[in-house]
Amino acid sequence: LSDYYFPTFEEILAKYDMPLELKYMSIIESALNPVARSRVGARGIWQFMYKTGRQYGLKINSFVDERLDVEKAADAAARYMKDAYNVFGDWALAISSYNCGPGNVNKAIRRAGRRDFWSIYPYLPRETRGYVPAFIAANYVMTYYCEHNICPMLTNLPERTDTVIVDRNISLSTISKFCDINIDLLRELNPQYRRDLVNGSTEPSTIRMTIPSMNKFLELQDTIFSYDASHVGGKHAYAAVEEKGSSRESTSRRSSDSRSSASRSSRRSSSSSAATASAGSSSSRYGRSSRGSSFSQRTTASSNYSSGKRRSGRRG
Repeated sequence: LSDYYFPTFEEILAKYDMPLELKYMSIIESALNPVARSRVGARGIWQFMYKTGRQYGLKINSFVDERLDVEKAADAAARYMKDAYNVFGDWALAISSYNCGPGNVNKAIRRAGRRDFWSIYPYLPRETRGYVPAFIAANYVMTYYCEHNICPMLTNLPERTDTVIVDRNISLSTISKFCDINIDLLRELNPQYRRDLVNGSTEPSTIRMTIPSMNKFLELQDTIFSYDASHVGGKHAYAAVEEKGSSRESTSRRSSDSRSSASRSSRRSSSSSAATASAGSSSSRYGRSSRGSSFSQRTTASSNYSSGKRRSGRRG
């Protein structure tokens, strides 16, 4: 899985002139599972809560959840980390902030009287005390796995994919029917579409496919759109409803995601075992209630984070 996801993460981190090693945070967060869900509602590889995801520009409604979009969520996580570094001036503190929020980090700095991770370590939430060491361990294991006879597991995800932008409504099942691509693979490449429906008429939307499938789509797109309009339904079938922020999502939305989650479970189990080796006990930390707020509506002065109050949900 790292061969599939890490090139995207590295490109985004390089765009913001950030250390490429930050990509290993995704292992600690979700074991590279794009549909990971914490018990308090954090979603995706980068485990964004609803409120922070919206603050960093991620669209969340009844049809799409861009916290599950690999590229857009990674870009939002990079911007969050960039904001954190601008405040704290230290990557270890910025990483700690991603886990427990800037308020808790600021409170630990005041109590310690110093601004480095190991000095404030005793004053951080217990989960965050393990988060930075787990990140360091993930860096080591992912770099030196051969020296320890750790063999990467192969993934069934295709090595080469590309995207097409659509400005009309289309369903993934129709694309699967005409473009010779397995519906489960299509869902795995596009986990952000919660009901297998792409509402392209409202806003141009991106669909990721294998190269042969994309070529066939471009060749037959008029036929595909006409078939979808007559068999899937009119505009009412694609009417999105903006989701309200909450720590728990509705049961109906949980069931709508279950199909894609089931198809991914066998592939994720192999990657989770490797990630567990690198992250220690990190898998138990999804959704703890020590997450702070985002930086998007605050100044870069660290004094603005003096409240130190715990909030419910990851970065919510």
